[in-house]
Amino acid sequence: MTPTERGSMRRGLWRGALVLAALCAASVSARSMADPAAPTRSEFPLPAELEPDVRFWERIYSGVTTHGGLIHDDQHLAVVYEQIDFPPDVDPHVRANAIDAAKAKYQRILRELGTGRRGDLSDEERRVLALWPAGVADGTLNEAAQHVRFQLGQADRFREGLQRAGAWGSHIREVLRRQGVPEELAALPHVESSFNAQARSKVGAAGMWQFMPSTAHRWLRVDGIVDERLDPYKSTEAAAQYLARAHELLGSWPLALTAYNHGTGGMLRAKDKLGTDDITTVLHEYESPTFGFASRNFYVSFLAALEIDRNHERFFGPLEREPRDTSRVMRLPEFVPVHALERVTGVEHDTLRRLNLALLEPVWRGERFVPKGFEFRVPAAAGDPDILLGRLGQDELYAAQRRDPFVRVQKHETLNAIAAREGTTAAELLALNHLSSSKQVRKGMVLRLPEQKPIGASHERPQATLPPAGTDKLARQAP
Repeated sequence: MTPTERGSMRRGLWRGALVLAALCAASVSARSMADPAAPTRSEFPLPAELEPDVRFWERIYSGVTTHGGLIHDDQHLAVVYEQIDFPPDVDPHVRANAIDAAKAKYQRILRELGTGRRGDLSDEERRVLALWPAGVADGTLNEAAQHVRFQLGQADRFREGLQRAGAWGSHIREVLRRQGVPEELAALPHVESSFNAQARSKVGAAGMWQFMPSTAHRWLRVDGIVDERLDPYKSTEAAAQYLARAHELLGSWPLALTAYNHGTGGMLRAKDKLGTDDITTVLHEYESPTFGFASRNFYVSFLAALEIDRNHERFFGPLEREPRDTSRVMRLPEFVPVHALERVTGVEHDTLRRLNLALLEPVWRGERFVPKGFEFRVPAAAGDPDILLGRLGQDELYAAQRRDPFVRVQKHETLNAIAAREGTTAAELLALNHLSSSKQVRKGMVLRLPEQKPIGASHERPQATLPPAGTDKLARQAP
């Protein structure tokens, strides 16, 4: 029997043992989850066999903080061996060692039980055995030793996400409605980022909706000046379009939602391989090296997040949500230094940064202009955006992005070519860099460029003032 066949048999035996209990639990849960004011959940079914998994994630999201977690079986989430809690200031190495020791402990117990021994068990061995269905096979317990996992708690982050969601929730639902996407998906940022618009993952995903750069480029601007993944407005539009397209291709919202984590192509392969779009079958039977724990649990964790979001007071008690964002947009007609926008709006630098998260550090340091056409957000109290734009002087508007003050000469590059590209003249470059002839320009040399002129400035180029001989080190041969 292959590992895949053994896994399928193991899951089948477990489902048979749990299905009656799950059906009972599901009927109770369905009544508790009902919300007359909320839209139907028919787009996101909760099959009885997935009920224990949803309950597991509800516990992670509402019952265990990031100062602890659960040691559990990674295929049968109803099997939780232990909850571990740590002091907030525990050393990370101590924490990691304690988690490894706990996992090793349960692996040893499972292997011992897997030998068939049922008599003369310790209290801990009896407790672990009782977590599994009566009559569980020795092979199942042996295999379970390979599936002991630790899941970090998220309750404190989820609570913070519920508070942050007050700023964006109504906007997200509005965008989803406009795109023809179920409003329930407004709970998805709980799973992705806890509604943290500045969240970044270890693998490169960013923003409230956790777009990877390769996916984001289809809908969003991502470069060294602007990263729209960090913009709650732009990224929400992109997420709605992605989900609508995934549903169009897959024909099922559970599969489309899973595709948000695993990719549309991956879910198309799963659907084709299994010959079904039944979410329970896909989650329990699909085998792929890339369809790991996170992908397999994405749908059930979303259902848990949706339940908590709808009934947050039952899980967390009264919460004070952040007020809805009421900022207004100034669409910039040209490239503008950020200090000019601070001047005309009268808004503090830190407040503008908080409202314009897509603008990256070079803009805030003044090394780059805020791009032409950028939808720059200001507090509603700052006034009418058109009036604010009218306060910008012609000497604060630029026709092109701010360039670097220096340029390195490339192979076979002439001074005339550099001057044409940078909007200046060869004569001005020679004067600025204290050179007497273009023949002195060589590959690797670093040249100073003239200061950029705003749109309203005179285009006459003043003669460069030369410093005393021997003081200039800007025009030099690269090492």
